[in-house]
Amino acid sequence: MGEKLRLQFAKLQVEINDEKSRTVDLERGECFGFLGFEFRYFRGLSGAMRPHYTPKLKKRTALVRALKEVFRRHRSQPVERVINLINPMLRGWVNYFAVGHSSECFSFIKDWVEKKVRRHLAHAQKRKGFGWERWNRRWLYDTLGLFNAYRVRRDGPKVAPAG
Repeated sequence: MGEKLRLQFAKLQVEINDEKSRTVDLERGECFGFLGFEFRYFRGLSGAMRPHYTPKLKKRTALVRALKEVFRRHRSQPVERVINLINPMLRGWVNYFAVGHSSECFSFIKDWVEKKVRRHLAHAQKRKGFGWERWNRRWLYDTLGLFNAYRVRRDGPKVAPAG
């Protein structure tokens, strides 16, 4: 790492771990992970290269595992109770990753959660299948109150001024 950068970090009282730090050339297609995001350069629709950052697959997998555990532990509970447990988890995860290019990841999570809620309902009524027609999306979100604010912020996070 450059000496100028080390001096700047020393002024901020930040220590750099040399084992974890490396220089990455995004122009050559390399990527790096930082704070749960994966950063890379990506060719946009206009053909110009632009930064692209998405939630790491590892973070998405960790959320799915945590949600799966809630569904497993509360299999015999009413779906309203399960939704009350998973909504804060979803809200926190989505709020953290609501910057960048997260919409594809959000779509995966949203579809996965809907499928699990439908399966939970079907299991409670001793039915087979997923009940796509019986429990439509509007009913899941409006009646049951399932979390539905999967939106990416384009303006970036609001940060209070230092000092």
